[in-house]
Amino acid sequence: MFFPKKMIGVDIGTSSVKVVEISRWGEGKTLENYGEIKSEYLYKESLSNTQKGSYLLSNNVTSEAIRGILEEAKIKTKEAIFSIPDFSTFCTSFDIPFMTEKEIPEAIRYNASQYITLPISEVTLDWKIMPNSPGSKNSSFGVFLLAVPNQVIQEYQAMAKMAGLQLYALEAEALGITRALIRNNKKIVCLVDIGVQSSTINIIEKGFLKKSYSFTFNSSQLSNVVSSGLGVALDQAENIKNKEGLLHPRSDVVKTLYLLLSPLLIEIKGVCAEFLHGGQKQIDEIFLTGGTANLPGLKEYFAESLKKEVYVPNCFSEFLYPPILDQTLKIMAPRFSAATGVALGGLEK
Repeated sequence: MFFPKKMIGVDIGTSSVKVVEISRWGEGKTLENYGEIKSEYLYKESLSNTQKGSYLLSNNVTSEAIRGILEEAKIKTKEAIFSIPDFSTFCTSFDIPFMTEKEIPEAIRYNASQYITLPISEVTLDWKIMPNSPGSKNSSFGVFLLAVPNQVIQEYQAMAKMAGLQLYALEAEALGITRALIRNNKKIVCLVDIGVQSSTINIIEKGFLKKSYSFTFNSSQLSNVVSSGLGVALDQAENIKNKEGLLHPRSDVVKTLYLLLSPLLIEIKGVCAEFLHGGQKQIDEIFLTGGTANLPGLKEYFAESLKKEVYVPNCFSEFLYPPILDQTLKIMAPRFSAATGVALGGLEK
């Protein structure tokens, strides 16, 4: 008898801990279960104090949260892949001359030492070779390099063990999100992951991650603006923001929200322009993901400002699940892109 292969994806974000369990049988994929715990219930310190450049999690608190989700959702699978947040990884891309497969690792390590500030002995390297376009006469090929500090890897290994999970793999958040949202898209996509404390802009060409750029963008300020502008408590402001967003009737509140979003828009324009000038290629589409992606009016605002088609893709769109969950999953999908994407990677191996 054959049983479907199952995998857990875990995303320990700044705003919440998310877990998904998925399975695969042949070409079919099923969303078996999911769960989430907000960070406000886990951490005594405010988020603005806990993250300053590098964000080190409490192993005890986080592993307890993961165990709580697994128990509440009755998830029995033990193999798990953890998503490593973008602010804990370093990534870059460069070209190397054509060479034999055996020569590639040494060449990549040599180049890595020129880009990475930490000693190579203190990081773990991973890379992907980017294929040239058909008919290309290039005498080199592109490399997308990822480096994760060994200390970060040890933190995640400890958390997985304390949560009672078997660590199948660790994967950079950008790669997981790319897999979840841009699997068969042959266009050039700018994928914007809008986080609570930081955001990441990824450029994907024909399904391959070509560039990933992270920067500080505090989307939690949006709720603060609504709270102060309307004179309501922060939790009420969060609900108003999620329901009305840029469509709120108070023009003064909306104007301030636009001002807060302006730096994000400037970063997107800058990365797209740099990609155009570097490779003479236009971005075809903009994808939004992360907790703020569903902000009412945001997609339309970005489409008008960037003069591009803007989408909020659903990471669960190709999965089987009870139809009654359709609307719920559509709303929560942007928050679960990383967890879903890394879990999918485990089912492909």
